[in-house]
Amino acid sequence: MTDYSSRDPSRNRPQDFGKRPDNGIELMALWQGVRRFLPLIFAVMVVLGVLVFFWSRSRPDVYQASSSMVTTGNNSSIGNLRDSLVTAAPLPDGALQEALQGPVVMKEIILKVKAASSLTEQDRKDISSDLQQELQRREIRTVQLDSRLDFAGSGIYTVTAEGPTPEAAALLADVTAQALLNWDRGRALAGVERAQKSLRAQLNEIDRQLAEGNLTDLERQTLLTSRANLQRNLAQAGIQAEGATGSLELVAPAVVPIDRTSPKPTRNALLVALLTLLLGSGIAALRTVFDRTARSEDDLLVFGLPTMGIIPRLRKRDVVFNGIVRAARKAGLYEAIGFLRVNIQTRIGNRKRQRIMISSTAPGEGKSSLTATLADGLAASGQMVLIIDADMRRGTQQEVWEKYEREHAWHQLVGQGGARTLQDALRDPQNVQVMEAEPNVHVLPAGPGMHDSLGLLNRAPLGEYFDQWSHAYDIVLVDSPPLLALADGLILGKHVDHVLLVVEEGKTSLQAIRQSVRRAQNAQISLLGFILNKVAVNSQEGRNYGYSYGYNPEAKD
Repeated sequence: MTDYSSRDPSRNRPQDFGKRPDNGIELMALWQGVRRFLPLIFAVMVVLGVLVFFWSRSRPDVYQASSSMVTTGNNSSIGNLRDSLVTAAPLPDGALQEALQGPVVMKEIILKVKAASSLTEQDRKDISSDLQQELQRREIRTVQLDSRLDFAGSGIYTVTAEGPTPEAAALLADVTAQALLNWDRGRALAGVERAQKSLRAQLNEIDRQLAEGNLTDLERQTLLTSRANLQRNLAQAGIQAEGATGSLELVAPAVVPIDRTSPKPTRNALLVALLTLLLGSGIAALRTVFDRTARSEDDLLVFGLPTMGIIPRLRKRDVVFNGIVRAARKAGLYEAIGFLRVNIQTRIGNRKRQRIMISSTAPGEGKSSLTATLADGLAASGQMVLIIDADMRRGTQQEVWEKYEREHAWHQLVGQGGARTLQDALRDPQNVQVMEAEPNVHVLPAGPGMHDSLGLLNRAPLGEYFDQWSHAYDIVLVDSPPLLALADGLILGKHVDHVLLVVEEGKTSLQAIRQSVRRAQNAQISLLGFILNKVAVNSQEGRNYGYSYGYNPEAKD
């Protein structure tokens, strides 16, 4: 019998474990965190890329054409033409853009589009409707104006137009440029027209005075002279109106484009895929940075205890259809269990009837399933194993093994007949039967859930019972409740040789592990080490067990 009073409670002192050595995160850990989500990120990339590709292909074709105009800041006429030409003043910055947004220019563009015989009736209708709506919203997008001017106001204006066909785009660019040229020339004509109006008004007034009569010869002669001057000025204004010019001049009319500008399905799909990759990787990296769960064996080193085994995650479908034991064999989990078995036996030695309690920090971390697969691996090496399901609140060992085999034989553990559950065995320890789960593996189920399990454990001399029941076995595995959920595990841990703590990758928090280790140490429980369970296959730890050599139940150590 083991002398539990001789244990050294300071073997794993609280100062041997604690927080991470720093608040940072290693690049390798960051990469592993991102890598864990890469399959999901790539799947989302493909789905979004395909959706964007087909959505882009369904969009109507858009062609783009452009025409250019030049402007100069110095608009003075040259030589003797100075007095006979009227030129508009230089355009202030932003004036031409405002003109394009206004009704004068846009209405002229719309009228010319409606009258364009080179376009189909449907194109004329669609383009005119789009331009009219953009004008009402003051958001002109079909035609755009860009400028490249120097400090003196000289430079190039470029009109860019979009259309459903190459011809429509070129026509719209030329029509827009011509409308802007007409508007610019209209600024120069406006002054001449005002002068003509004023001259005509003066002529009308002189004609009225001449028609009244009662004028002296001198007054009449003066009016006739003024009338002649006004007529000459009016004729000169007409000549200037013919030569009036704006500050803009067409440089390059639009050329009918060959290739469409949109849609571009391949480019759009690649851009969306790249954006998804960057965004997904960023989210995965942030999640890894702020993750405070056990992600790898390195995260467990700070607690001063070894990691006895790293167990890959099984597919739920395999577990549902085959049970945990068969699923573990088919998935090659036997190799990982083999490493765990060797590590355990190396640490505990070859002494018979040793008792190992398997617990966790919280429910759902896989301790019961791991207990069953470990028992299966020990039995495969020729050892006789007894599993005691001590989780009397929600025992699952019988359910786990019934998925492996429905019909089980019962063997007499001690006495004659008697208890077939741990609850009844604690009340009548001299007559106990166990279920033969498979050759070399016997199970004492927990029984139906009970609330006063702690009271029952406290009243029973567990050490004596365990010694009595384990006489015929090489090793006893005790499946206990989670250490943080119930105090049952702390009571059980005082009557076993070693305790293994199951930790689920990416789920069990480091704080929960820290609390569990502290509780075990305060209760003077001998922690043998950790088992990192449900490790993703694509992680570094999971890939260490990627080779499957099959399962041989007759294999010996």
